[in-house]
Amino acid sequence: MTSAEANKKLATLRMELGSLTDNERKVCTFVAATVENIDDVRPEYSITDTSIKIDELNAEIRELKHKINQFNVSFVIPGVGMTIDQVLVYMPQLREAMNRYADMASRIDKVRVTGYSKTSGLIEYEYTNYDIRQARLLYEEARDELARVQLALDQVNSSVDIG
Repeated sequence: MTSAEANKKLATLRMELGSLTDNERKVCTFVAATVENIDDVRPEYSITDTSIKIDELNAEIRELKHKINQFNVSFVIPGVGMTIDQVLVYMPQLREAMNRYADMASRIDKVRVTGYSKTSGLIEYEYTNYDIRQARLLYEEARDELARVQLALDQVNSSVDIG
């Protein structure tokens, strides 16, 4: 089973658990009119059977999540040199760098911040304190690195058996 398959199975198990607990909330109590026979309107429900099924699903989720976690902390992604859990931290860092550099690359060298003052006769400008072209290059490097790492992670998730 690959990591992608394991995560899909995990999502399915969580949906099944959610459905089971939602259904339990609906049938664990019921309303009957005083003129009705309670047994005729009682929904089918067993706290014991439901609890056993919930426990089984939770155990399966724990086991699968543990297997995914072990894989993520031990498997080094080829060509990246980091484990999956490291890459899962690295990718948001790259996105943050991209956002920072994109903001810096979109600025202009000189921006007027105040108008002409009759009392002082001064006009103020804000100047960039860096090379805007360098900010564009750093943005492109971060963007390309994120794409490279994401592709490598996708390759691993869809092809390597997690054990």
